Amino acid sequence: MSDVLLVVVDAANVVGSVPDGWWRDRRGAAERLRDRLAADGVPGRAGAVEIVLVVEGAARGVSSVPGVRVESAPGSGDDRMVELVAEAGERPVLVVTADRELRRRVGELGAEVAGPRTVRP
Repeated sequence: MSDVLLVVVDAANVVGSVPDGWWRDRRGAAERLRDRLAADGVPGRAGAVEIVLVVEGAARGVSSVPGVRVESAPGSGDDRMVELVAEAGERPVLVVTADRELRRRVGELGAEVAGPRTVRP
């Protein structure tokens, strides 16, 4: 799987990018994002991808489904995403977030970065 693109999705940031009432049910919003990712993958990306959805706070405990591994960050979701990128080594990685500081941190590790619209209409 070393040549399979690892896609790390910042659940809180992507869910929060659309004011659709997600704040009333953060866990449900993360589950809907997970299910959309499982069904649609990453539009515009040809080839195999491994999708990891990183959740934190009230969304912790969302379960994985076929096609999407869910990581519940024990602390900061940003820190867990940086760890995932570092653990990927030479593998290609795409991080989906609009968070400037996170973009900087993972970019320094060689990850490609894209905004929430990459995975959410």
